[in-house]
Amino acid sequence: MTPVRAAPITDEDLLARAEHDPAAFGLFYDRFEAELLRFFVHATGRADLAADLTAEVFAAALAGLGSFDRSRGHARGWLYGIARHELADTWERGRVEDRARRRLGMGPLALSDERIERIEALAGSGHALALLDELPSQQRDAVRGRVIEERDYAQLASSLQCSESVVRQRVSRGLRTLRARLERAR
Repeated sequence: MTPVRAAPITDEDLLARAEHDPAAFGLFYDRFEAELLRFFVHATGRADLAADLTAEVFAAALAGLGSFDRSRGHARGWLYGIARHELADTWERGRVEDRARRRLGMGPLALSDERIERIEALAGSGHALALLDELPSQQRDAVRGRVIEERDYAQLASSLQCSESVVRQRVSRGLRTLRARLERAR
């Protein structure tokens, strides 16, 4: 008799279960923690700030579980929507807010040097980010938005005030330049 394999639990199912099952949110957290840390390290260039933002995003997600609506999109997109909102607020205010963590009764985030080093290692070398900063501004903004922030072409076209085909060209040219520079650096 062939064993029956259960279908893997989707991210959306985990969020639906998390309202009544804390372990489900723990699994959701485990699936996205490293990815979100990388996103924030690439966006800010600082492991400590990335950890603080990641903690606030997951606290906001936990506090806002009731606002997730699977008919409006995937759980990953919902989480990254919160992440982009927190990142924008941080840039605007010049600091990470901890509203969601305070609402949940969470204390301040304390990071050891070892933890910061692990986050930096997780995010990879800063060399590629330095090369990204050397690109012409239009290419840099397009590559950062598409690759690091994982925004779709329509969103980028709107925010960069150009057509989707122009954004695609900028991303392609920027990535080609980065690839060539990384290969020369080896």
